[in-house]
Amino acid sequence: MIGSLTSTDHKRIALNLGLMSLFYFVLGGCFALMIRTQLAVPGGTFLSDQKYNEIFTMHGSTMIYLFVTPMSLALALYLVPLQIGARAVAAPRVALTGFWMWIFGGLIMQSGWLSTGGPGQDGWFSYAPLSSGTYTPGWGMDMWVLGVDLAALGMILIAVSVALTIARHRAPGMTTLRMPVFTWTALVSVLMVIAAFPMLVVVMSLLFIDRHGAHIFVNFQGSVDYQNLFWFFGHPVVYVMFFPYLGCAAEAVAANAHKRWFGYMAFVLSMMSFSVLSVSVWGHHMFVTGGVTNQYFAFTSTLLIVPAGIEYFDLIGTLLGGAIVMRTAMLFALGFFVQFLIGGASGIWTASPVLDYHAYGSYFVVAHFHYTLFAGSVFGFFAGVYHWFPKVTGARLREGLGKVHFVLLLIGTNATFFPQLILGYDGMPRRIANYPTHPGWQLLNDISSVGAGIIAVGVAVFLANLVVSLRRREAAGDDPWEGQTLEWWTTSPPPRFNFERPLPPITSYAPLLDLRERAAELAERAQEAQPRGAEV
Repeated sequence: MIGSLTSTDHKRIALNLGLMSLFYFVLGGCFALMIRTQLAVPGGTFLSDQKYNEIFTMHGSTMIYLFVTPMSLALALYLVPLQIGARAVAAPRVALTGFWMWIFGGLIMQSGWLSTGGPGQDGWFSYAPLSSGTYTPGWGMDMWVLGVDLAALGMILIAVSVALTIARHRAPGMTTLRMPVFTWTALVSVLMVIAAFPMLVVVMSLLFIDRHGAHIFVNFQGSVDYQNLFWFFGHPVVYVMFFPYLGCAAEAVAANAHKRWFGYMAFVLSMMSFSVLSVSVWGHHMFVTGGVTNQYFAFTSTLLIVPAGIEYFDLIGTLLGGAIVMRTAMLFALGFFVQFLIGGASGIWTASPVLDYHAYGSYFVVAHFHYTLFAGSVFGFFAGVYHWFPKVTGARLREGLGKVHFVLLLIGTNATFFPQLILGYDGMPRRIANYPTHPGWQLLNDISSVGAGIIAVGVAVFLANLVVSLRRREAAGDDPWEGQTLEWWTTSPPPRFNFERPLPPITSYAPLLDLRERAAELAERAQEAQPRGAEV
């Protein structure tokens, strides 16, 4: 046990990070159920106002800092060395140190529950001056700030390790333009972590100093300054929480359509464009402050439509003419693309200052955010789990339970978040523990709360699938899906140094598909070269 926690094997570090992130996913989901229980009826009394604010803060903080973001890095840390033919990760002790910093950051953040004042009450963004010592006193908020700081530093170290691996340890023939689709999504993600997460470290450090007498963010201008600093991190992190899951969905679609991913070069360019634009759109979170140039940020935010559209053209091109098999991984991948489309379309709304004035601070924003990160990224995550579980464990997940899991999550997700689009358009504000009796609000909140319960049942089915599949194993073999990338060349699970036999020739981003196509071509030529039987 101790050895597994101190191992420098990238796969072991990634599994530890992923399993702990999965625990926080369940914990954050429990917080969400408490929120939906409170909002099921007007004037709910399940939680006090203070406790609701604490739960609201810790739900967002747990999901973003302790689940979606670190899980994307866990996937990158596990898969990238395998996909590029590396024997190990670069700077493994840096990755291990990052994992432990993140672990302690999460524990410190959650330790705020042990304080008399509870953890922070100001959301996962903790806007100043509301998060200052004047408005939110107590060491619980201090623990939150320190925990976020430490977790962010840990994720930066993990990202550095993955970036160095891509730069220095690619196998012979694995040029950057032969890297698999998932590896490209991981690369742009870790580069954004390295570029943007230091700003989170800076702003949390300044907030801690502010809380202890420096009074850096003391007035309206201080609040605008805080938001500029925070959202310079806060928007790129949205794409860190999206790109690797897009890669999961794309790999699952290609494997289950038995075709290489369509439009590879266009996809690579869209990823690069997305990453550049991601650090130029942060101000659209601040339209209503008057502290940013709305026209500029509206323009850059709307430009995101172009690279996003390329991904959907690539998806359609991959599906057309494919020999499609509707496995669970494929269902979750298609669910990812369809539902993220709703999140993206609502993002066009919030990118327009005039429309954002109406939607700002309402449940419309909550629905938009969750359609991108839950209906989108979490579905992409599950597509990746069902796709790569055989590679990690050597066993298959049960397809029957997987399809039940998918249906429950699909119904629950849309029942939860689509009513919130209507509620927000109708003016229901977010971040409130109670709401007045209003025509239609209670019914929509009831549907949303029931949907959250259905999501919980779906997650329970997934956890049961994990237990059943690991206890009563169905051997998967090394390549159960006829995979296209190098991780399927090695054993399941992979050995300590990833590959025990020489790698095949790497001639594209789908080397195993190339290998099968060449074998089929040679077999066809051999068949044609055989002399025909004598005529009777």
